[in-house]
Amino acid sequence: MKMQCGQRVLDLSEPRIMGIVNVTPDSFSDGGHHHQTDAAIAHGLKLVEEGAAILDIGGESTRPGAADVRLEEELARTIPVIRGLRAQLSDDILISIDTSKAEVMRQAVAAGADIINDVRALREPGAVEAAAQTDALICLMHMQGQPRSMQDDPHYQDLFGEIGSFLSERVAACEAQGIARNRLILDPGFGFGKTLEHNYRLLADLAPLQALGLPLLIGLSRKRMIGDLLGRAVEERVVGSVTASLLAAQQGAQILRVHDVAAMRDALMVWQAVRGHR
Repeated sequence: MKMQCGQRVLDLSEPRIMGIVNVTPDSFSDGGHHHQTDAAIAHGLKLVEEGAAILDIGGESTRPGAADVRLEEELARTIPVIRGLRAQLSDDILISIDTSKAEVMRQAVAAGADIINDVRALREPGAVEAAAQTDALICLMHMQGQPRSMQDDPHYQDLFGEIGSFLSERVAACEAQGIARNRLILDPGFGFGKTLEHNYRLLADLAPLQALGLPLLIGLSRKRMIGDLLGRAVEERVVGSVTASLLAAQQGAQILRVHDVAAMRDALMVWQAVRGHR
């Protein structure tokens, strides 16, 4: 499967790794490590060397309790990084902007971003209209509540049904704005308004989400669901994160959003070598 985004193509015939570049001082996993533009660009280039096919640039933390970031600050954090990376990357490497703000979407795509990755699924004012004015691919994520309060008391009557209905509604909202279905990617939103039980029920069976007929992006890297299960601090969650992401890939997830690109690449290579001999 190939998805066209402007002059570039995202080939999803096999799982692709999306490397995370947080240009923030307060992200839950690596906040502050790559906050400066030069450090963020260098980190992104390193992730590509390690095997990332996509770089996801984020200027606002979405961890529980995170404070909102002003538009001007988010632009100042992300746009120079996108420009700097685009100038040094080949056309087979895509750039994603992790944002919910319409103006950040516009400027990021103009600066060279190929994908809009929105945890709020284009529900913020002007977001769906802004996305429709670009030729970028769009990832719609499910989240119950808002980042500040999403983990206070998440509950569902029908976990798969409610997530599926939400994503289907957002797909319809995009299509109503003229966004073609073949530009859309779905993310069930592990850790976003979900308990430990919810997260592992989702990971155990991605088939109901696959039935929606769109590519799946899965973000499990270093998340609390890994730490709570294993009793591991954030920096000790690599093995658990890679294992969980590989389980998602085995169920057909096409994009794996991770911090630890080299470890994820190695796991995928071993799995694919075994699969090739079956």
